[in-house]
Amino acid sequence: MALDFVATYKVLVLGDSNVGKTCIVHRYCDEKYYDTYISTIGIDFKQKLINLDGVPIKLQIWDTAGQERFRTLTTAYYRGAMGILLMYDVTNLESYNNLSYWLRNIQENASPDVVKVLAGNKCECSATQRMVDKERGEKIAENFDMPFFEVSCKSNINIEDAFLSLARKIREQRERRGDNFENDEKQDKKSPGSNGLGTFSLGSLSGENRCSC
Repeated sequence: MALDFVATYKVLVLGDSNVGKTCIVHRYCDEKYYDTYISTIGIDFKQKLINLDGVPIKLQIWDTAGQERFRTLTTAYYRGAMGILLMYDVTNLESYNNLSYWLRNIQENASPDVVKVLAGNKCECSATQRMVDKERGEKIAENFDMPFFEVSCKSNINIEDAFLSLARKIREQRERRGDNFENDEKQDKKSPGSNGLGTFSLGSLSGENRCSC
């Protein structure tokens, strides 16, 4: 018998290629960590039923490709997103610097009231590997009014906290708006990949590089 849930929250995971977007989705939804690099082709998604402060909620988590050649495709999925987990890699300064690109892309393509959480992945790294101090992540998160977490897919640090924070912010946004996104969801069914459970998913491709997490 299927479990009942009160609502479905559509969440996008965004950020540069190799920051660990696919790994964080697998770690949260499957409780697994893959020590190989997984490059998402286009877009893929997973679903997870959660208990949000006593209320059953279904998270539909869309894992987007970070490569530039897929960005025209993935921006089509911004519409209808209720929340965005924006990621960078604390060992990769370029991925942090490119947050401005992703924030601008969100502003141009997503709903004006979409909620965002910032996550700096690979916080288990050594001091010599770290290229982005925690304070820099905190500052940009404060500037854009985003909760901030340093996370580790490898060591399973703050993964659940980041997603639950995003889910709570979505719930608060729904309560402030005084609606349940029904109109948005009906319209979103006409957008790419939103028919049913997302048959437009293009899967992912394993490579030989080390894990992006």
